[in-house]
Amino acid sequence: MTSAWVVRTGKYGERDAWALAGGITGGGWDEIPDLTRCQSRGDVQKVVDGALPNSSAALRANYTGQLWALRGRIEPGDIMALPLKTTGEVAIGRVTHGYAYQAEEKDPSRRHVIRVEWTVTDLPRSAIKEDLRFTLGSALTIFAPSRGHAVERLEVLMATRTDPGQLPYEPSPSLQSGPAPSDDVDEPENAPNIAEQARDQILTHISETFTGHQLTALVSAVLEAEGFVCEASTGGADGGVDIVAGSGILGMDSPKLIVQVKSGGQVSDSVVRDLLGTMHHVGAEQGLLVAWDGVSGPARQSLQRERFRVRLWNSLDVLNAVLRTYEKLPEEIRTDLPLQRVWLLAK
Repeated sequence: MTSAWVVRTGKYGERDAWALAGGITGGGWDEIPDLTRCQSRGDVQKVVDGALPNSSAALRANYTGQLWALRGRIEPGDIMALPLKTTGEVAIGRVTHGYAYQAEEKDPSRRHVIRVEWTVTDLPRSAIKEDLRFTLGSALTIFAPSRGHAVERLEVLMATRTDPGQLPYEPSPSLQSGPAPSDDVDEPENAPNIAEQARDQILTHISETFTGHQLTALVSAVLEAEGFVCEASTGGADGGVDIVAGSGILGMDSPKLIVQVKSGGQVSDSVVRDLLGTMHHVGAEQGLLVAWDGVSGPARQSLQRERFRVRLWNSLDVLNAVLRTYEKLPEEIRTDLPLQRVWLLAK
């Protein structure tokens, strides 16, 4: 019976690139030794208790549940989802081998691993419907998302990059929603990451409210709040330019910037090439490509080569820019995007 799992690769995504490049996921748990010989949750608990004798019982129980999932419950054929902190996108693949301890690895944060064949490495979060994004946004490092047809939907996302949602269809026997929640792994919904859920709600609102030219207007307002003088396209044929921006009273001083804004669908390499050509044609020093749903692999490579000339903003970058400048944005934008700062006690 196929299950779905999330095994994160660091609080800040510090092992994201390592995981995708190596066909693995996991790491962390630096203080925990090899779990290969553990055949039960009780065995894992003994290892955890021995490694963390001064930690609270609650912390050791939490570690035990997650590490037993890593060691004993994730199996070849299961689906693995990895929300990427570094890009704001999601990777999805299939587990090829269960738990392994890489004793020869010099970095202790890269020893506890699961082997994965990553099929999708750049799925925009916007391609995933809100309820499933919330499920994947658990604060736990290792968990098995199951609610809302999570297994079936991740399978479809891996194959088509489209989330079918909670449709009343009958999945094939191999795509049942995994084991019922048990004490082995806490339900992700019981440990929500409130910050990530709030971020996803704001992203959903922006994607629904600021579509097409409205997104251009939002980006233009953000740049003006950052000190640029902007001239935005009024829609229609724009010659590859949505926003022209510069410094100084007239907006003609350096840095001279042109912006291309794409609000729907993954952006291809041809858009990057067109932007570079337009920059040369109009004499712009810098370019900004706003690709709400991200860019293709070839486009990402081109942007990497031109990283000192062109910058990419995906949906998460736009959100961070909005939050950074929110108090300076025009009243009409703040009316369409009403936000309130809230401080919570971190536990």
